[in-house]
Amino acid sequence: MIGYVGTGGSFFECIRYCLQDKKELTEEQKQNLAFKNNLQHKNRAEILEYNKCFGNIKELSRQFIDVAKLSKRVEKPVFHFALRLAPGETLTDTQLAEIGRECVKDFGVADNQYICVLHKDTNEQHIHVVANRVDFNGKVASDSNSYKRMAALCRKLEKQYDLRQVLSPRPFLSAEERLLPRYDLRREQLKTDIRRTLEQVHNYQQFEQRMAQLGYKLIKGRGISFIDSKKVKIKGSEVGFSLAKIEQILQLKQELDSAQEKQKKYELAVRQEIAKMPSYTPAQKLIRRTREKALMSQSLFTKIIQELIKLLSVLLKPEYTSNHMPFELTQAGFKKRKEKNRPQHIRSH
Repeated sequence: MIGYVGTGGSFFECIRYCLQDKKELTEEQKQNLAFKNNLQHKNRAEILEYNKCFGNIKELSRQFIDVAKLSKRVEKPVFHFALRLAPGETLTDTQLAEIGRECVKDFGVADNQYICVLHKDTNEQHIHVVANRVDFNGKVASDSNSYKRMAALCRKLEKQYDLRQVLSPRPFLSAEERLLPRYDLRREQLKTDIRRTLEQVHNYQQFEQRMAQLGYKLIKGRGISFIDSKKVKIKGSEVGFSLAKIEQILQLKQELDSAQEKQKKYELAVRQEIAKMPSYTPAQKLIRRTREKALMSQSLFTKIIQELIKLLSVLLKPEYTSNHMPFELTQAGFKKRKEKNRPQHIRSH
């Protein structure tokens, strides 16, 4: 589960985003996307729960603002939470509403105004919660350590609902946990898309066009970065495909195309020469075949093509990642470290 937490100053804009369809999509685009990926892009939002509030966007905003005025010192009274399940995982609406209640409880706004909203326009189930940081007594809920608290909430909910467990963001991990291997679905998908595209194209322009068709915007400078459909920017070097490596692969592919074209011309010339040789008798036919085989084996392009294919195969392989558990984190390593840290007079017994 992935969690987001943020604060803001506009209840109207936050509630509008949660309750309305995407502004950049026309009605026709919503229909086309709904047909294409079988998701609900029109009327994408479903309110799972109201707490101490009710109504449409304007009515909800006015109610939240009126309560927020009870505190004169808060500048950002909006709490906005988002919780997204991993691909393939699903929960019932009742369970998702329970998760929303767990969220506001952990952030100290369970008795405040809030709405819990389910979005239906993505493959992964996710909910949004908009809450008022100000309660009816004018007390303001703290927003300190929000990211750490959200990470802890996600880990708790994963166990509670038997969901896929992931590591929290690195800043909130212990030194030992930071050594554990991480799996980033977004980066793995980008890595796969880059590799498959490089296998299909022959120059940078084709590469850029093909990646754009897959939903990526490319930024090329001293290096290369990719921005996906969710506006997330990832450097090519972070997924094992730096600009230098991509350019090297494309250069090798052009050399391979050139070598293969020369090989075809060479083979055609050999066949034309062999065609001039007589082949009336069995002996003449044998000489002709032997000559053709000898000439074909003399081609330097065959060896060049083989070497280029071999090199491209190595460059296009996914980066090696080790799932090896560091010895210090194993049970034996823990015991050894514990023994080492004991006072000398205790170890001697």
